[in-house]
Amino acid sequence: MEPVDVLLAGLGAIALGAGVLVVSTRHIVRAGLWLVVALGATAGLYLVLSAELVAWVQVLLYVGAVVVLLLFAVMLTRAPIGASPDLDRPRWAGLLVGGGAGVGLAALLIDAYRWSRVPLPPGTGATEIGTEVFRTWVLPFEVLSVLLLAALIGAIVLSRPDIGAADTETGRREG
Repeated sequence: MEPVDVLLAGLGAIALGAGVLVVSTRHIVRAGLWLVVALGATAGLYLVLSAELVAWVQVLLYVGAVVVLLLFAVMLTRAPIGASPDLDRPRWAGLLVGGGAGVGLAALLIDAYRWSRVPLPPGTGATEIGTEVFRTWVLPFEVLSVLLLAALIGAIVLSRPDIGAADTETGRREG
């Protein structure tokens, strides 16, 4: 077993353990922080596999944007952070479905690849991918950034009761 295999197994174990903690913790902020660990370990897996661009996109988009947006949304909307007794359900069904899906996918991948190396097609380097992204996909990225900004502004407006509240005596809106 090579050191790369050990590193892949270690990062995979970290990602799997953090993923289990994301879905099993009862505290939503801690679940978001465990999600950061899981996504960071996935970025580490990409680095070990020599996919540096995908690793940095993983860090910038998912860890840097999605998780921060999730945590800000939770904080701004004043959602209940702790455990909610009315939403708790038995865990055995979810564990059974998730465990069965994980074992099935692992068996499928092991059977399909059998530790063989798959050659990369030409044109999959960082230069080619960057050129394709910034020529073809600039507009969708910009539209997505405006959408995320609108969602953040909406969360701020919804979380502050003093913005947009109607004055009961005059019937006019404050602000």
